[in-house]
Amino acid sequence: MKKNFVVVLPLIATLATAQQKDTIPPPPKPANGALPGPAAIGLKQGPKSYKELITTKTVTSNGLFTVHKTDEKYYFEIADSLLGREIMAVTRFIKVPANNGFGRGIYGGEIANQQTLAFEKGPANTIFMRIITLVNIADSTEQIYKAVSNSNLNAIAAAFPIAAFGKDSTSTLIDVTEFFKGDNQVVSVNAITKRAFNLTMLASDRSYIQKINTYPVNTEIRTVKTFSSAASIPAFGASSGPATNVPAANAAGAITLELNTSLLLLPKTPMPYRLWDKRVGYFPDEFTVFSDNQQKVDNKQFAVRWRMEPRAEDMEKWKRGELVEPKKPILYYIDPATPKQWRKYLILGVNDWQKAFEKAGFRNAIMAKEWPENDTTMSMEDARYSVIRYFASNVENAYGPNVHDPRSGEILESHIGWYHNVMKLVHDWYLIQTAAVDPRARKMKFDDELMGDLIRFVSSHEVGHTLGLLHNMGNSSQTPVEKLRNKAWVEANGHTASIMDYARFNYVAQPEDNIGKMGLYPRIGDYDKWAIRWGYGYIPGATDEEQKKNSNQLIKESLKSNPRTWFGTYELGNPNDPRSQSEDLGDDAVKASEYGIKNLKRVLAGLPEWTKEEADLNENIAAMYTQLVTQFHRYMGHVIKHVGGVYETFRSAEENAPVYEITPKNVQREAVAFLNKQLFRTPDWLITTNLWNKFRNPVVTDQVSAVQENILGSLVSYDRLNRLQLSMDRFGAAKAYNAAEVLDDVQNDLFSELKTNKAIDQHRRLLQKSYVDKLSGMLSSSAASSAIIISFGSASGGIDKRSDVPGIVRMQLIQLRSQLNTAAAGTSDKMSKYHLLELSDRIKKALDPK
Repeated sequence: MKKNFVVVLPLIATLATAQQKDTIPPPPKPANGALPGPAAIGLKQGPKSYKELITTKTVTSNGLFTVHKTDEKYYFEIADSLLGREIMAVTRFIKVPANNGFGRGIYGGEIANQQTLAFEKGPANTIFMRIITLVNIADSTEQIYKAVSNSNLNAIAAAFPIAAFGKDSTSTLIDVTEFFKGDNQVVSVNAITKRAFNLTMLASDRSYIQKINTYPVNTEIRTVKTFSSAASIPAFGASSGPATNVPAANAAGAITLELNTSLLLLPKTPMPYRLWDKRVGYFPDEFTVFSDNQQKVDNKQFAVRWRMEPRAEDMEKWKRGELVEPKKPILYYIDPATPKQWRKYLILGVNDWQKAFEKAGFRNAIMAKEWPENDTTMSMEDARYSVIRYFASNVENAYGPNVHDPRSGEILESHIGWYHNVMKLVHDWYLIQTAAVDPRARKMKFDDELMGDLIRFVSSHEVGHTLGLLHNMGNSSQTPVEKLRNKAWVEANGHTASIMDYARFNYVAQPEDNIGKMGLYPRIGDYDKWAIRWGYGYIPGATDEEQKKNSNQLIKESLKSNPRTWFGTYELGNPNDPRSQSEDLGDDAVKASEYGIKNLKRVLAGLPEWTKEEADLNENIAAMYTQLVTQFHRYMGHVIKHVGGVYETFRSAEENAPVYEITPKNVQREAVAFLNKQLFRTPDWLITTNLWNKFRNPVVTDQVSAVQENILGSLVSYDRLNRLQLSMDRFGAAKAYNAAEVLDDVQNDLFSELKTNKAIDQHRRLLQKSYVDKLSGMLSSSAASSAIIISFGSASGGIDKRSDVPGIVRMQLIQLRSQLNTAAAGTSDKMSKYHLLELSDRIKKALDPK
């Protein structure tokens, strides 16, 4: 059955692609080097003879396109069999100018542009290049195909006059010299990058083709492009310096980029897709299917994954569950720019996935090796190769994108981005989270073995993304907290069952547990093995419906037999499920955070010694204290998520079980009690004035106050209070913790000094003022409206006057004002008295602003 494919570039987690502006190139303009139009370069003259064009001076290379070079001109000879075939164009930066200041910067090896194109014959001896955007499809034998065709016309991005026909008249030659030299978006940088670099006109006299190589399924075009780039005029009131942070632009008024465009032939028959399922964390791609017999439109969603197939002779063995070798393994190369001491750890991070692929029935399915530096026939920009690219960057990160076929989700290649300074990130995490139990972490520069282990874990995580896997932020919630302190159990099973979770290191483990590194590091676990089995293993089904049913049964059986294979992430929708959080551990946030705080106190005591380096101007202690407070803040965030929490557990209809449930009332109440105790009552252990005097100006708001302010604001926000009320309406007061109860529990503890007449310290005074101001703001909010939009149990669009929350808040403030007045009369501390009277006056104005 012939199908019409109409293509938008896939949306990938960490890979963004700019929207394309589709235009037919204008006539030649020598000033900017744009592509000449057909009329301007002699289209009416007609094609020359093959012998006239291809002479003894011509150098010819055979491959996807036969490439002819005569003097400085390049010709593509396109076989008729390639006309209409879909080709992925992937443009990468080879070299870029030193840059920073917009986002994370741009580095040599990163992707610059990507789209799908096809060549076709046009009128008047022309070849058109169309950009394919797959959005909708229909079977060409059905009537609705006409409607789909009428509304999905692919843009003609370029037109080439036919220079000659091939020797046997089964191919066509076109001159591509000016196209690749010029600024044509299909094979150049996208609009976002141009704005970031402030690029304007292309300098044609400084732009050229370095070389074109062609291979059986791909053709590689390497170019140098120079653009004018003047420094932007800063906005009024901004710094007087230039807006762009590219030194070359400021010094030369120009920027030169080296680019490589890979034209990669997509399979004639797309890989069979695997229908996407919310219960297994794969990146999805999709298109819409129209047919005559539909009663509703079919949105086809499928998982993004590599083509992993057994050899033909092993197919039946594989289907029976026997281990077989794949027809083509997944291979990653290590960038030779990578420091030698880290290469083996990056390789280990890739190879660690072999045991996961064994669950899918494949041995030796994935591996890594160093780039063969002496092989001049290979290029890291070649779209046939997957590479872990190493960037000389101060960015504390790494990322794992992929390039895939939008028709099927088949991953074609991946270039993992590895920033040099990711080592600082893992150092700081590991010191703060584990130095209480691991002496190796008690220094500012780790030994190579420890740093290598941390690099290995990040490598495994990023490779997981390139295999198609999303973050699994919820998986760590399936591990009982006390198991994290059980040496035998945690060293055997790991502190989380997924490397794709953001569950960095085991901060729950206590010194007396004597847990070794196998119980502290993340690693590939039960979920990861299950996800690879689902995505790459055999699932029977000749039709979509059969595959869907068999997949559903497989998922249900997996979750029933091993709950640690559960997938949950806020990145796909519900932000209010407390089980799906980043940086958390275990099934009990309160208990895990209490253990974490015990360790933070130990780490804080050790920081002055552990951060000491000669000639350090207290920068180390300042940075690590900030990291410690940040970790403390995370613990508060993990706990607060349970207040007003809404569980979202995807289930199929035949399971007859709820998808949405609320966090149990007792768990929510314990969360508020924890926040009252650990945060809202001034955490004196964090207020280390002897350290602060070394790095913090006393007139600047301290970090502890900032954490208190942030968490309190979130806890008593209108959004959360309204969510609590809506949950009570559905589940009843016995099961749901309502807004009035939350405010009572917070207010009684936050203002406990009113009953004891104790002096109120500065942190408490600031916090109490913040509480009154936040509640008062709900009564006077200018954003009040008569409508509200609910999404996943959250309120948005301002404060709804019809909500119960303003009434509850008003009564809380009335009650509090009475207590403030009584306490003010009885307190002997002057600052406390002033403070209480001030609060009383603020409430009075909020209750009666007239």
